[in-house]
Amino acid sequence: MSDDTTARLALPLLVSGQAHKEETHNEALALIDLALCGAVEASGVDAPPEAPLAGQCWIVGTAPRGAWAGQAGALAGWTGAGWQFVAPREGLRAWDRARQLVVAHTAGGWESGTVRAARVLVEGQQVVGARAAAIADPGQGEGDAAARACLAQVLAALRAHGLIAR
Repeated sequence: MSDDTTARLALPLLVSGQAHKEETHNEALALIDLALCGAVEASGVDAPPEAPLAGQCWIVGTAPRGAWAGQAGALAGWTGAGWQFVAPREGLRAWDRARQLVVAHTAGGWESGTVRAARVLVEGQQVVGARAAAIADPGQGEGDAAARACLAQVLAALRAHGLIAR
């Protein structure tokens, strides 16, 4: 952290004896509004839109141009004063309105549509948890062949969806 910005979002800090403190304060509020908005119009966009509205945000792509040049991966938000940028930090998440999915910044960059969880609950009941151990295919014993075929299909589907090990 430098003496004039915050450690996480690089928000400008007021300093003793500073003139025009309201400008620094307003800039910090604009950056907070951008970073905490929780939604972007689209992600991975390289060119700024021609007619953005105040408060709209985008996640800049890997080859930005125009007013976004040099801001790869940043959050870009349009304000009445022009473009503001926030460098992404690990764990930053937003709702991508164009694709209708969550985007999250990890150590490897922006990740789209991936949900990471230890378990999934629906109405308080766990429906998905850690991957279960492999289940052996039905044997060729004296059981009903149709039942074995059906069970084999169920196991194949569970494996294909990653719910049990192969």
